[in-house]
Amino acid sequence: MFFSVLSIIFIKVRINVKWEQHKLGEVVSVFDGTHQTPNYKTKGIMFLSVENINTLLSNKYISENEYRQRFKIKPQYLDVFMTRIGTIGKTNVITTHKPIAYYVSLALLRPQNIQSFFLSFIIQTSKVQQDIWKRTLQIAFPQKINKDEIGKVTLALPLQKEQIDIEKLLLKLDKLITLQQRKLKQLERLKTAMLQQLLANQRFPKVRFNDFKDSWKDYRLGEVFDEFSVKSKRENEYKLLSSTTSGMESRSGRVSGHSNIGYKVIDNGDIVLSPQNLWLGNINLNNMGKGIVSPSYHTFKIVNANPIFVNFQLKTEKMLFEYKMVSVQGASVVRRNLDMDAFKKIVIKIPNEKEQIKIASLFSSISNIINNHQNKLTQLSTLKKYLLQKMFI
Repeated sequence: MFFSVLSIIFIKVRINVKWEQHKLGEVVSVFDGTHQTPNYKTKGIMFLSVENINTLLSNKYISENEYRQRFKIKPQYLDVFMTRIGTIGKTNVITTHKPIAYYVSLALLRPQNIQSFFLSFIIQTSKVQQDIWKRTLQIAFPQKINKDEIGKVTLALPLQKEQIDIEKLLLKLDKLITLQQRKLKQLERLKTAMLQQLLANQRFPKVRFNDFKDSWKDYRLGEVFDEFSVKSKRENEYKLLSSTTSGMESRSGRVSGHSNIGYKVIDNGDIVLSPQNLWLGNINLNNMGKGIVSPSYHTFKIVNANPIFVNFQLKTEKMLFEYKMVSVQGASVVRRNLDMDAFKKIVIKIPNEKEQIKIASLFSSISNIINNHQNKLTQLSTLKKYLLQKMFI
């Protein structure tokens, strides 16, 4: 749907065919920030560095006196910041009239014959990013591009009217992306809050559906998780899956060695956990169909409970704490060894079957809504990337 509309957008926006090549230094003045670490204050002039590029907000400040002494060229409304040390080539447009101080890790680009937002967008395109990368001192640590090299970067520019049309379109798209991100965060916070209320680890939860009054019963995980191990018998018998802290994922290649014969076979509704990373939340209900996983994983069938209800309990704060308590420090800071006997003794509270189904249905609906919003966000981000590559010569 998006790409069917793109041809219409493309025709409307691309008014002029001929774009002229310019050096960046021909259309902007380039300045850099202070090279010295300032004397920070609790209030005063906001001080920005490379880590503040996404928001242009900071909780660091310098005095007005230091600002006057150090900054002969002061950032102005619609100037553009570009990162030049560590992270290279990220941009943001100044949309405030308040004074701003900045560190040497940021370059200040002052547009002269180019629209500010168009400038920010065109720097994000792959062609300009490649030119920036060629001029970057890649052997330096951290990597950096010298101020004088920034002005040598090449870009193609249309007439001002076309610049305005393009930046208007991309700004509208940015606004849609921001709104979608905001909706997604609100839904995720709502889900977290509801999980904490409805799965409060109490025999009689304070928040629950009106139809239910019975107490929740204690179950050890060993009574709910029935461990099994079915091994694959031939190469690539099923698709290769991996369990991560963010969920089940498809993967290519092999975990180790040159064969995946003997990997564990799992199906929808099975539980998979990594014994080394369980304490970080690496435990998941498989929802990706039949597949194979590394033999190092533990695999379980869920018994005596609704699998979807149990799944929503797996990564609550209470359960993450329990996983840490039954995991012993291993050879590295990240990896810990799971005490399986202690794991199976972890207690969870489970209501009757009907209440499990009701709760599982509620959180499944919320999760589906979140997934739909995530898909919309992905589509919008993909559309922006497409336009950045196709609308700029």
